[in-house]
Amino acid sequence: MIKVLLAEDMHMVRGALVALLDLEPDITVVAQVASGNEILPSARTHQPDVAIIDIDLPGKDGLTVAREMHDDLPGCRTLIVTSLGRPGTVRRALDARVNGFLLKDAPSDKLANAVRQVAVGRRVIDSDLALSAWETTECPLTARELEILRLAAAGHNVTDIAAHLYLSPGTVRNYFTSSVNKTNARNRLDAIRIAQENDWL
Repeated sequence: MIKVLLAEDMHMVRGALVALLDLEPDITVVAQVASGNEILPSARTHQPDVAIIDIDLPGKDGLTVAREMHDDLPGCRTLIVTSLGRPGTVRRALDARVNGFLLKDAPSDKLANAVRQVAVGRRVIDSDLALSAWETTECPLTARELEILRLAAAGHNVTDIAAHLYLSPGTVRNYFTSSVNKTNARNRLDAIRIAQENDWL
């Protein structure tokens, strides 16, 4: 019997997934949680074979927890489910060493089969998603450039960002310029859009 932990914050979706998985003769859901902070403690208690984790959870996000589980509970494999099929998200999932990655709108039998495959050590990633991630270029921006774009996306102006990061306004503008050039954007707003669409922020 494959023991599963399910992490999903939407109650109706979680209930539907539990019901579907419990119909399978070889799969049982041993734990359900609604936030990223609950996953690791629950996994330590219930020792599941597979953790099905939504990326967007309250508290710690799913990929952060997946990375922690890989280090702390190597016997538990991770299967990420998400409604975000962007190439950057898939890349981040691969970097977090998850064992599987599925979209939430996949057929229900695909989820059960993915659990089985992941449980025996195979990696399961939707072929179209894998191809798009393969074809997508790596993020060309430095950590500082991403940090500045992230602050700008949150509504902070050059002066605010400079004060927050202990930089001069001129240095912040230089980072904006380099971000625009590296992303082939028209301006800083376009650079933010490109970074968000590629899931770099």
